[in-house]
Amino acid sequence: MRAGWKSLAEIGRDYPHADLVGGCIVFNIGGNKYRLITKIKFQKQTVYIRFVLTHREYDKGGWKNDCLA
Repeated sequence: MRAGWKSLAEIGRDYPHADLVGGCIVFNIGGNKYRLITKIKFQKQTVYIRFVLTHREYDKGGWKNDCLA
């Protein structure tokens, strides 16, 4: 899928369970078993994948330091 998102609101139309956490956008994937942690530069139209975590790993919160705005 190719997207031309310009904001979190536009992402929400395609992925309603995506959430902004600090400077990251978190997607629930794999039937909510995994979390895809990304940083998105809308002006550059670039998605940086920071982490792919199990639900258990996500809950530990170690990834949050990378997402501080």
